[in-house]
Amino acid sequence: MDYDRTNIPEMYKRGRDHGPAFLEQWMTVVATYVEPTQVHEILDLGCGTGRFSDGLAVHFNVRLIGIDPSIKMLRQALEGQTTPRAHYAIGVAEAVPLPANSVDMVFISMVFHHFTDPRAVAEECWRVLRPHGRLCLRTASAEKISQYPYVPFFPASRSLLEQRLPSLVFQRQTFEAASFQTLSCEVVTQQVAADLLAYADKLSLKADSILASLAGKEFEDGLETLRSEAASTPARAVTEPIDFLVFRKN
Repeated sequence: MDYDRTNIPEMYKRGRDHGPAFLEQWMTVVATYVEPTQVHEILDLGCGTGRFSDGLAVHFNVRLIGIDPSIKMLRQALEGQTTPRAHYAIGVAEAVPLPANSVDMVFISMVFHHFTDPRAVAEECWRVLRPHGRLCLRTASAEKISQYPYVPFFPASRSLLEQRLPSLVFQRQTFEAASFQTLSCEVVTQQVAADLLAYADKLSLKADSILASLAGKEFEDGLETLRSEAASTPARAVTEPIDFLVFRKN
């Protein structure tokens, strides 16, 4: 999807802002596999609006370079920037505009399904990483479609997800084929809303490429169903599973 042809960048941060506890959770997860003293530069590849960029730069106390092909996304990242340690540049993952052996960690979040040439991306990550560097992949997968919380309320989203999301096996094999060693493959459960009503409010912003692809009536019907469910059931937090893989460059 060409985000610059949509209104998603303007709504992305609001729709995907899950609060400080959410960010701290992910910083802790990443730090489990990355030794902070060994990290000096981080590449946030497909950084979007920078929702993890500032957090990574501050948590690891390093220089971070965020790369994204969307001018609109990068504009949002710059407007919301909170640390001078984060820097942004336009570019595509298949041809990263950085020198070889220039970063200690590559962070990729929820963009694998947008890559036009995943193998080229994996090879570019290998090229820019220093020896023993880490690649952290936070991703969606075909295997988890039934567990994504909005799918039951937006039935048409299932076929779109099936068309667009690659399998976790394929994603892992893509990086292993580029000589990466898999260190970890786990599922992280994250909270995305305090309750169903708050979840409906977030989804109404259409800060998701799948939901933004639904026909108007399909989307509005889904929101109505979700809000009806919120009104008729006890309040509960909304969570979703995220696949998280860590690779090492030997």
